[in-house]
Amino acid sequence: MTAKQKKQSKKFLGKLHDKYYGKKKAKTPKPKPETKTPEQPKTPETLVKEPTRHELMLKAKERGIKNFRVINKQELVEILKEGTSQERINEIVAGAVARWKAGWGKKKNKKDVV
Repeated sequence: MTAKQKKQSKKFLGKLHDKYYGKKKAKTPKPKPETKTPEQPKTPETLVKEPTRHELMLKAKERGIKNFRVINKQELVEILKEGTSQERINEIVAGAVARWKAGWGKKKNKKDVV
């Protein structure tokens, strides 16, 4: 291979490399576009957040409610209301425990308990 052919070969390979891998450029950080979200006015309705299930479970634990882990969020909210009687709380807990136990055992028992 002559010197002229080597030079042409290097040019050709350089073009191929640039085509598929691009020319090496100095990396400069790209500025992030600023997106503005419309701010909602802060009203008492937007400031009050619904408590999470975890927070409700902690409150139930503090009150001494047993089996609070198997109770769903809606039931926890109902149990923790001020006017809920102890009988209603016991009904809700019993229903949740029955529902939880229905998930264990053989399938023939699942139809009996709702």
